[in-house]
Amino acid sequence: MSHPCLSCGACCAHFRIAFHWSETDPFLGGTVPAELTEKLDAHRVVMRGTHAPPMRCVALVGEIGKAAHCSIHPIKPSVCREVEPSWEFGRHSLQCDKGRIAHGLAPLTPEDWIGVDGAGAA
Repeated sequence: MSHPCLSCGACCAHFRIAFHWSETDPFLGGTVPAELTEKLDAHRVVMRGTHAPPMRCVALVGEIGKAAHCSIHPIKPSVCREVEPSWEFGRHSLQCDKGRIAHGLAPLTPEDWIGVDGAGAA
């Protein structure tokens, strides 16, 4: 069974993805491509497509709720790494639920993780 996030993408098309600009500066250890961001304020940038509605991160590939994934997954911003899918690690995630509900998807349940490779791993 595949990871539920690979058929979702809802959080990437619901929330503003804002983070410190240093995450785009390779000289400071940043990995997020600067060309995928735009300035929010003096200290933060946002992923293009998430500054104002309709939200959809420029790095999101595919159809929400069918087959979707982050095109920069290994180097995605810290705020994206912090969002946990509901119940993957045995706990509820309000952010995950909000994103899914906003796109007409049911919130994940513990049963959605049965048979998923790597589920529950830290």
